[in-house]
Amino acid sequence: MKIALGSDHAGYPLKELLKHYLAGTAIEVEDMGTDSTERVDYPDYAEKVAVAVRDGRADRGLLVCATGIGIGIAANKIRGIRAAAPWSAETARLCREHNDANILCLAGRYMEPPLALQLLQIWLETPFAGGRHQRRVDKITALEKHN
Repeated sequence: MKIALGSDHAGYPLKELLKHYLAGTAIEVEDMGTDSTERVDYPDYAEKVAVAVRDGRADRGLLVCATGIGIGIAANKIRGIRAAAPWSAETARLCREHNDANILCLAGRYMEPPLALQLLQIWLETPFAGGRHQRRVDKITALEKHN
């Protein structure tokens, strides 16, 4: 599996921690920035990661900003992206199992590293359930074509 990784300045410290964790796994990581805590605009990094996922250069994406919300909103503007910002183990599992979330968005300023690592692990390990959920994901995809 290949993960495209990105953050803004507020998410940079957590992004680096998660990148270090992923380096100890069999997962290939492409860090798309930012490379410091110097102020940047999160939509720029959301777009880089989301386009990499959309185009198949990465299997999934991982984004971090202060809240995980803004960067997720930006990523979801890219066709084919289902970015989710879970806040618990259960929501991390469900965003994969039910929604086939292909980008995980985390809160760099409001999430302790142990929780962020737990959510990442669950999100990576949980498969999409398909079945009745596939019909719903297909409807989400259809929205991109009609609106």
